[in-house]
Amino acid sequence: MFLYNLLIYGYGFVIRLSAIRNIKAKQWVMGRQRWRLHLADKMKTLAPGERIWVHCASYGEFEQGRPLMEAIKTSHPDTKIILTFFSPSGYEPFKNWNGADVVCYLPLDTPKNARDFIKLVNPHTALFIKYEFWINFLFELRDQSIRTFLVSAVFKSHHPFFKWYGGIFRRYLKTFHRLFIQDQHSSELLKSIGIQNDEVCGDTRIDRVLEIKEQFKPLPFFERFCSGHRVWVAGSTWPGDEELVISTYKKLNLSDLKLIIAPHNVDEKYIVNLTQLLAKNDLSYSLYSAQSDDVSQQVLIVDTIGLLSKLYYYADVAYIGGGFNSGIHNCLEPAVYLKPVVFYEHGYGKYNEVVDLVKLQAAKSVSGTAELAEAFLSFLNHPDPDLKHKLQGYFDKNSGVTKKVLQSIYAS
Repeated sequence: MFLYNLLIYGYGFVIRLSAIRNIKAKQWVMGRQRWRLHLADKMKTLAPGERIWVHCASYGEFEQGRPLMEAIKTSHPDTKIILTFFSPSGYEPFKNWNGADVVCYLPLDTPKNARDFIKLVNPHTALFIKYEFWINFLFELRDQSIRTFLVSAVFKSHHPFFKWYGGIFRRYLKTFHRLFIQDQHSSELLKSIGIQNDEVCGDTRIDRVLEIKEQFKPLPFFERFCSGHRVWVAGSTWPGDEELVISTYKKLNLSDLKLIIAPHNVDEKYIVNLTQLLAKNDLSYSLYSAQSDDVSQQVLIVDTIGLLSKLYYYADVAYIGGGFNSGIHNCLEPAVYLKPVVFYEHGYGKYNEVVDLVKLQAAKSVSGTAELAEAFLSFLNHPDPDLKHKLQGYFDKNSGVTKKVLQSIYAS
């Protein structure tokens, strides 16, 4: 614990140094200033009722936890949800989300922060979504006899829990009342280190993307931009993804093909760099924020957040970004519209849903322009006639996870 706490304090110091120049680091620091005072003020306004603390690392984990939080509010409307984020990428888009009663940053995981936070929130139950194992918070929850659950987790053999040095990590797994995990392999790994408090339920993101699909309404501007064309949607892209996609799009040179790019980062400087890359490749483009009446451009840049999960409806083929960075983003979002998926990532074995989609031949991994062009043309010009049926079957089989988890939490 001494070494762990030393690392935590060191991490906080590095983030503060980075905040001098890095926008997200600055948001991380500013969002935690005087957090005790701000949290105390928010907690005072809450009406009486059971309190559930839900922690999500960032945007993706929120999408996993969202259907569960909505189900809790539906079945237990008096319950108060306190939602925390670690990253600005999650907090900034959802800081005003009305599905939670309080939304705030999670303080740095120090012993005092953990004690003070849990005293202020006073939760009846705590839910951690997928990852984020903050040891001081977990031990404090255990010491306060607060029921704690891990939701939609996946465990792999390379994780530290299963290594010779993983003693402290195995200890905090035992602080959870129950571990709701995605697959049988994770359960077998946990049992190999003596962890028995798990339940195989699946991934709550399945329910979330199905909900988004059910609520879909046409987007008039995109209807006009895509009309009469085949469409390639590249979502959650980073610079490496964009260079690959743009060079491939130019190489394909298909007059009836439009490209929609929805980058992960929509900061002004990032969008400027993306437009410069398109201009360098002699591709005409427009910005979604401009809402131009002229929709003749080859490429549309979606320079805002909150639309991507709906944009895949218009895709003939989707490219999912992230493979050049920390990992592939959500492949389920296009797949739920029964659309084929391409991505750059050869270590995709850590993503269960991606492995499933590859097995269904609904997704392909590529390593460069030639492979991407080949995969794209294969999906575009030689589609599998059974693809939609296979994908529909996959979602039918794996839905209903939220209900299972909710029932188990309240039965415990």
